[in-house]
Amino acid sequence: MDMKFSLDLPRETLSIPVIRRVLGDTLRGLGVSEACIADLLVAASEACTNVVQHVDSASHYEVIASIAGDHCVLKVADTGHGFRGDAEKNVGLDSESGRGIKIMRALVDDVTFDSRPDTGTVVYLQKRLSWQEESPMRLLEPQLLKTAG
Repeated sequence: MDMKFSLDLPRETLSIPVIRRVLGDTLRGLGVSEACIADLLVAASEACTNVVQHVDSASHYEVIASIAGDHCVLKVADTGHGFRGDAEKNVGLDSESGRGIKIMRALVDDVTFDSRPDTGTVVYLQKRLSWQEESPMRLLEPQLLKTAG
């Protein structure tokens, strides 16, 4: 099953709980494990916080969530001025800035950035999903296999 949704959000702190709620409720409804949901929500929060705190030239940003099979890809896109790719280097654990990228990398399987001065930054967060035992997705698998043959 493939699913995709997007939210166009104002660049305000109050937008972060909105994406956490929508994404969390969607993943729970599909039967994704709570540990996996927690990782994705923290990583998404970090990416959105970076937009809210560091992008001065845009009033909105977009979050696109794509769920295909057992993978989730989150795309957080802004139209700011971009950033340097070495933003996370030499960041201490007690540093106020730069920890978000390290946190995102620790929680998801892949983090990539497409940052250009003329178009802004897109952060891609990819994670393989783990499922609860009674998830609708697990229950559908045997039925899909029967109808596929």
